[in-house]
Amino acid sequence: MNDTRQDLGRFLRAMRERCPAEGGGRRRTPGLRREELAIRAGISTTWLSWLEQGREANPSPHALARLARALGLSLAERAYLFELAGRTDPEAPGLPDHEGPPESVKIMVEMAPGPAYGLDRAWRATCWNAAAERLFPGWLDAGGERNLLRYMFLRHEARAMLPDWFDRARRLIAEFRADHAGRHADPLSARVVADLRNASVDFAAMWDEQVVQGREGGVRRFDHPWDGHLAFRQFTWLPADRPDCKVVMLHPA
Repeated sequence: MNDTRQDLGRFLRAMRERCPAEGGGRRRTPGLRREELAIRAGISTTWLSWLEQGREANPSPHALARLARALGLSLAERAYLFELAGRTDPEAPGLPDHEGPPESVKIMVEMAPGPAYGLDRAWRATCWNAAAERLFPGWLDAGGERNLLRYMFLRHEARAMLPDWFDRARRLIAEFRADHAGRHADPLSARVVADLRNASVDFAAMWDEQVVQGREGGVRRFDHPWDGHLAFRQFTWLPADRPDCKVVMLHPA
């Protein structure tokens, strides 16, 4: 924790020294003085000194937001500031409820040699290839939202096709909980969970178990209605430009 405070202090000082000095002229030190930044951000000079020195200062999200504006931080720099401080940005832009897949996800899905699909932050399929559409009857070949959790718990095709449905369903919930650990305020994800708790007794019981698990690969088996017994190794990638999305690929085992 002390190392994090020191990193926060070093980052703030570097950003302050990067800012153009007020009034022009030559100075012995670059950038803004602490007093000048404190006035810009509407905070005390003493408190800013404590932050830069890595002392316990307990910065509030709104004070950090004022500092970010006063320093003219970019979106990436602002996100890094709040990450170092362990706070949630109160002015972070909300994510839209409906959006298409980013180009990076579409390209990876198109290039996949086997079944592949892209998921958004609520685990709705945003793109898929023909092999994935054939593999998942009742999901990718159907209309509607195409949410993976809804498919798993509400579609009879999923239960009929997955010989280990109960274990797969429990794992899926644990992975979804881990995936959204930092997005409790996301209304879209909250709506998916609330709807499924009402619609599925199995989902409600498994969700209440509070199990958390990272999304891991492994063998996925299917008793497919047309192609018989199938087994795939599953791999998941997160694109660097959109870490809230993911690409899932299945390779014959």
